[in-house]
Amino acid sequence: MTLRHSVFKIALLASTGLAGCTALGPDYQTAMPVAPAGWSRAPDSAAVVRVEAPDDLGRWWQRFEDPLLSELVEQGLQANLDLASAQARLREARARRTVAAAGRFPEVGASVTARRTGASETLGGGNTRNAFAAGFDASWELDVFGGVRRSVEAAEADVQTGEANLQAAQVSLAAEVALNYVDVRAYQLRLAIARDNLASQAQTLQLTDWRAQAGLVSRQDVEQARTNLEQTRAQIPALESGLAAAEHRLAVLLGQAPGSLGARLAAGAGLPQAPASIAVGIPADTLRQRPDVRAAERALAAETARLGVAEAARYPDFRLSGSIGLEALTFAGLGDGGAGTHSLLAALAAPIFNAGRLRAQVEIQDAVRERAQAVYESTVLAALEDVENALVALVRSREREQALASGLDAARNAAALARDRYSAGLIDFQAVLDTERSVLSLQDSFASTRADGIAALVRLYKALGGGWSPAAPTPTLAQDTP
Repeated sequence: MTLRHSVFKIALLASTGLAGCTALGPDYQTAMPVAPAGWSRAPDSAAVVRVEAPDDLGRWWQRFEDPLLSELVEQGLQANLDLASAQARLREARARRTVAAAGRFPEVGASVTARRTGASETLGGGNTRNAFAAGFDASWELDVFGGVRRSVEAAEADVQTGEANLQAAQVSLAAEVALNYVDVRAYQLRLAIARDNLASQAQTLQLTDWRAQAGLVSRQDVEQARTNLEQTRAQIPALESGLAAAEHRLAVLLGQAPGSLGARLAAGAGLPQAPASIAVGIPADTLRQRPDVRAAERALAAETARLGVAEAARYPDFRLSGSIGLEALTFAGLGDGGAGTHSLLAALAAPIFNAGRLRAQVEIQDAVRERAQAVYESTVLAALEDVENALVALVRSREREQALASGLDAARNAAALARDRYSAGLIDFQAVLDTERSVLSLQDSFASTRADGIAALVRLYKALGGGWSPAAPTPTLAQDTP
């Protein structure tokens, strides 16, 4: 029987045996999260939230109609370093999948050797000999118990986990850029309010000082006006510090040095305009949209497959190896008809005693799988909690904004009346100071609450899984390669 016929027969027998084998370990069934029928807070937010087919959340930041915000988010998605790290991890997972898949195929190698040996004068008469060899070696580990198949299955799930993690990083980045942009605009607005009030209070101080010089009021009114002025002035450095921190954080999110965005953000465009309402769908829609839920589910699939790998390690290994080549004493002799060599080896190796190590590895992997199951279920609950909290925050912030708007109108009317009555000598100066403080406090609170409402909407978009598009594929290995 020739070598070719022998190899063919063994390969045929091995393939027939493999066809009847099943991979060890449990077959993973896609985990379907149990979601409630609706959001518990949705009835309280009917004016803000529409429980219907969800909007396209892939580019939710464009709904704010702020060109600079859209530009910054898109720039962050291209340059953020955390996204670069997630892309590198995805490349790693894809390469590991290739390594795992290679285990299903034979390994073939080629070798060429030339050897020159000289014998001793005593034993070999001092003769020198040459030897030349060339050939191919091949080996193949038969995947009888499915360890390699489970490894490939786990590696594929790891790639899908990496893709989902990259998408989750995009969701978080878009939200963080938007939140810091809102912080920048909020600080700019609050600074403008403080400076306007400072200018108004400076005029009040000057007016009070003139009246004191005319003997119409006491110097106590002047000092009270000065106190009010300096209290407002003292708020400005803290606001400027907060503005600088928000600008610096925004620049870092875009992969730039802190302070590099100062010129672009200097032109105050005000707070973004939030849409009047948003369609959120049902909880099941959110769980399908959220990439972190998908990542946790794929991680569970990977750990389930690795349980089969650990089980297969307790069973024998079957390996075929062989070689075919040429050997001769001269290089030219390699072409002779009698220079051919061949070998064929079938080997079986089985674990007999390992002090329970392999069984413990199975138990370890089963515990890892249970942990992945718990993480997945926890991720589902956290996703639902995020949406419920964001719904409450959004609705309550809009209610607070409406109340503060009414209060601010009343405070401004009260301040104007107080100044008129003080000029006429009908009330003391303390009433003027009280109304001015109320106006400043309400203006600042109103600006902060408007920003909080926009931030709550951003967090709701994030909680719903917005910031990536299923139609847009994750970067391929070629795209990831620098």
